[in-house]
Amino acid sequence: MIYKIKILLITVITSFLIHSYSVIETKTNIKCMIQMTNYDGFGAYIIISLINPEGEYEDTLYIQGKDKEWYNELSYWWRFYRKKRNNVDGITGETISGGERSVSLIKIPNEKIDKGYSIRFESSVEDQKYHRKDVQFDLTSENLNSKIEGTGYIRYVRTISN
Repeated sequence: MIYKIKILLITVITSFLIHSYSVIETKTNIKCMIQMTNYDGFGAYIIISLINPEGEYEDTLYIQGKDKEWYNELSYWWRFYRKKRNNVDGITGETISGGERSVSLIKIPNEKIDKGYSIRFESSVEDQKYHRKDVQFDLTSENLNSKIEGTGYIRYVRTISN
């Protein structure tokens, strides 16, 4: 009898664990091309963030610029990053200089699309101005295949969903 109870208990626990972890977050891959303006100076640091419907940072999606010593120059994002200290090594690339372009891949959780979220591109160049909202757009299905003009060092961002 005890043997049957143990088997039943193991079966119930195993079933619970399998169903608990079966919810897999699906993400949409977005190719993101950033075209910079023709400015003079060092390469720009660019942060691509997911912004929640309340206007607050939710996640860092990509970073152009690997030297962490300069991250504090992006002051608004830095306040968010400093609290979480997520490992960003896998989502970083080189800085982009004036007139250059870069293509990166960002991953967006499907449940955030068309739900009031937005994508923000912040840019900063050493000894120059910081642009908190160089590009920001609503995270809609339509905007995931569009071109959005920048207001600072970024001339425009073109996105294509895969």
